[in-house]
Amino acid sequence: MAEDSAGLPSNYQFWMQKLSVWTQASTLETQRDICLHLPQFQEFLRRMYETLKEMDSNAIIERFPTICQLLAKSCWSPFILAYDESPKILIWCLCCLIKKDPQNSRESKLNSWTRVGHSFSSKEQASFNFMAAVTVCSDFGAKENKRLLSHIVSTSRFDIKEVGLFNQVLGYAPTDYYPGLLKNMVLSLVSELRENHLNGFSSQRRMSPERVRSLSRICVPLLTLPDFEPLVEALLTYHGHEPQEVLCPEFFDAVNEAFLLKKISLPTSAILCLWLRHLPSLENTMLHLLEKLISSERNSLRRIKCFMKDSLLPEAAACHPAIFRVVDEIFRSALLETDGAPEVLAGLQVFTRCFVEALEKENKQLKFALKTYFPYASPALVMVLLQHPKDIPQGLWHQSLKHISEMLKEIVEDHGSYGGPFESWFLFVHFGGWADITAEQLLMSEAEAEPPEALLWLLAFSCSPGAGHQQRARTMVEVKTVLGCLTKLFRSPALSARDLQAAAGENLGGDPRPPACQQLVRRLLLHFLLWAPGGHTIAREVITLMAQTDAIMNEIIGFLDYTLYRWDHLCVEAHRSRKLARELLTELREQALPGQVNQ
Repeated sequence: MAEDSAGLPSNYQFWMQKLSVWTQASTLETQRDICLHLPQFQEFLRRMYETLKEMDSNAIIERFPTICQLLAKSCWSPFILAYDESPKILIWCLCCLIKKDPQNSRESKLNSWTRVGHSFSSKEQASFNFMAAVTVCSDFGAKENKRLLSHIVSTSRFDIKEVGLFNQVLGYAPTDYYPGLLKNMVLSLVSELRENHLNGFSSQRRMSPERVRSLSRICVPLLTLPDFEPLVEALLTYHGHEPQEVLCPEFFDAVNEAFLLKKISLPTSAILCLWLRHLPSLENTMLHLLEKLISSERNSLRRIKCFMKDSLLPEAAACHPAIFRVVDEIFRSALLETDGAPEVLAGLQVFTRCFVEALEKENKQLKFALKTYFPYASPALVMVLLQHPKDIPQGLWHQSLKHISEMLKEIVEDHGSYGGPFESWFLFVHFGGWADITAEQLLMSEAEAEPPEALLWLLAFSCSPGAGHQQRARTMVEVKTVLGCLTKLFRSPALSARDLQAAAGENLGGDPRPPACQQLVRRLLLHFLLWAPGGHTIAREVITLMAQTDAIMNEIIGFLDYTLYRWDHLCVEAHRSRKLARELLTELREQALPGQVNQ
């Protein structure tokens, strides 16, 4: 020991001078000098500890009167604390200054000084003068509750048993140092998972795949704790060079469940990585959304829009076509299994509206071509359908509808290369507003004008995509007849419910209309009631006659809700029609039984 400590006095003064320079300036040159000398300084600390552990406190102060200054400067240097075993050796040196049972005032003051606090704010830490602290260390009383040693422990990478041993000797409770230690451990792991850049020096440290997998498994029961959110995010966004997934499936499942239950808050980028890396999580999120659409407030598109945006699915789908195609396929399967349930159809249309908004926001530089989102659809048809009607002059709507109809008819009836009738209909109903615009355009056309065949075909196809050519032609004839009567009544100043009943009545002696055709006629009548000047006075009476079943009542409520939602997006300024639609919607919802339409 004598041999080891022989050179300490001269070395001691050298390092005191170095520490004074390092703490007084924070230039790039100073930082380089610190990094250059860190190995030698650590060796000095080690030899210092070997000397201190053989001495009592009186001998320490006599031989090294400025030991408090040296250790304080070392403890508050982030470079020293981050280097190898330096923090651990500093702890050992500090422990040499502490006496469990102090025998005199000097030993008591040394104990008090060693426990100088770490709970300063960042602003206070920046302005804290360590020299002054050491100068007045004799004035620190028993009430001082800020601990320098806790600062060292909480910013260091120690084995938890070592930390507990040190603090047990000092008489600290775990609550004094665990929060800081946990925060530092999380940040340390995050920095290992990501590329680190420190003061211009780039250093990359990557964990082994086994360690990453183990870490993800350990996080499963802890990931809902706020302190662990940075680590969860770092794991989700971690990209190694392994050919197979390194994170355990249980981790993905737990994160997705916590996200769905609002027990964790993660940025969209992290959720996007979750769904791209783990398909079951994306599928479970979609199933969770569909359950909410079907079991929650039916026929309320504003509430559905809240569900949709809250799920982050439209935003994630806009960011990556793979997510869009999975979501789209699940909607497709749900429509087939539920025979086109209104709730699922409404969910699809609201999702598409939110998706297009996110796509316009996300793809300002067109990260992905539209074909990657709709790989099996006609690119020309997709481009036309994606156009928002409000961005097209109203006088040109007729032209756009005719173009859409011609493209769809070519695919459906001329057996084009972009799928069958259902696939074409599925693409069309993503943008369901075009069908309602078609009905409005036909109703408000001149009474003498012949309804365009293209628009009649589009209406017939939208209500019954699976119908054959002959059945679709019959539907067109039925709709054309009804429209002929309604357009004649449209500007009539005096109307009665019987007039509309007669206009919508089936041909005597003919076969009854198919259900899809009946529904289309009802929608035409509802459009008429909202737009015709004389329709407002008889609207309630006509709807009472129409709503003979709960299913038709729900259908009318859904129509009114969707119409108001669509008008909001189109910025339609039809004040009287809006007022009537809102009043009717409120009244019908109040009449409906809770089990049928929940408010």
